[in-house]
Amino acid sequence: MTLFTMASPSQVDIIDDAMFCNTGFALAYSDPDQKWLIRKHLLSLHREFLSLYPVIDTYIHKDGTIVNLLKVDGYLPISHSLPAIHINIWVHEHYPHVAPMVQVKMDQNNTIRSNHPFVNPSGLTMSSYLHTWGPFGYDLLGLARNLVNIFSLDRPFYVVNVPPSMSHPSYVSKMEGMDQLWWRLHYDMIALTENTNDEVEKLVALQGEMRARVDITDNMIIGLDHEKTELKQRVKEMTDEADILVNWLMVNKVNLSVTMGGRVEDAFECADVHSQMKMERVAEDEALEDLMYALDDALGKGVVSHETYIKQVRVLAREQFFARAKIKKLNLEGSSKIQVS
Repeated sequence: MTLFTMASPSQVDIIDDAMFCNTGFALAYSDPDQKWLIRKHLLSLHREFLSLYPVIDTYIHKDGTIVNLLKVDGYLPISHSLPAIHINIWVHEHYPHVAPMVQVKMDQNNTIRSNHPFVNPSGLTMSSYLHTWGPFGYDLLGLARNLVNIFSLDRPFYVVNVPPSMSHPSYVSKMEGMDQLWWRLHYDMIALTENTNDEVEKLVALQGEMRARVDITDNMIIGLDHEKTELKQRVKEMTDEADILVNWLMVNKVNLSVTMGGRVEDAFECADVHSQMKMERVAEDEALEDLMYALDDALGKGVVSHETYIKQVRVLAREQFFARAKIKKLNLEGSSKIQVS
């Protein structure tokens, strides 16, 4: 890298040596008219920004092409209250038809902030001026002024940024207005993205909760289906048992008026005390079972509270346990035939 200092009065001669004399570096600028234009733009830039110097350096394009280019290196003054920013402005080999490449230099003390609207983490800088660059009406001096404006609006380093005072739209240029709009939209997009991410996280959490509720509902439906199947099976068994009983009564010529008009038990007479006790215990067991089913139905309809249901079921289950224990004891002692009256 060769540095041409511009501290001496022979500034024009130094730039001429860089552009037209053999300095040991084969610059990529071949067109004489292009060289004179670059010379003119460099001098205009130096007249206003004395801290920026021309340098010959090697530039590597994204496709791997290596060229020797001029670049402007130095500290760009921003304002009296803000420190200058070290920048490089590379003059493209097809300048002015292709815009220069601007890079903010950083060191250990100056790290580029993330999510900066104009400068990416590598230091590469973009602005409205560069975005709308054309061969006419654009030059290095206008670019440097634009960089001062955007860095006054938002510094690229990790320092406390004082909110800039926005001028009235009628007092700013079109380019400044575009940069300010770009700056506002950039931070609005960041805020919108953060809000959107928060909403997405909430929706994901809600989705998980809804899936859990769906699983619970599915399990409840499956349980109700099983209960419905069991109830249908119980109804079928009871219907079959009733048909068998009616047929038995008809075959044995039992007085149906007694069974239909009075109690069913009146149609039967036990042969002995043992059979009487067994029939009473079986009747008690069936009655307790029917009562517990009635409690289930009452709980489902909200007639009884859950606490009352649990309390009553415990009492009935205890009584049913003792009734079935007595039936088992009577079965072990032996059962007698029941004589039908």
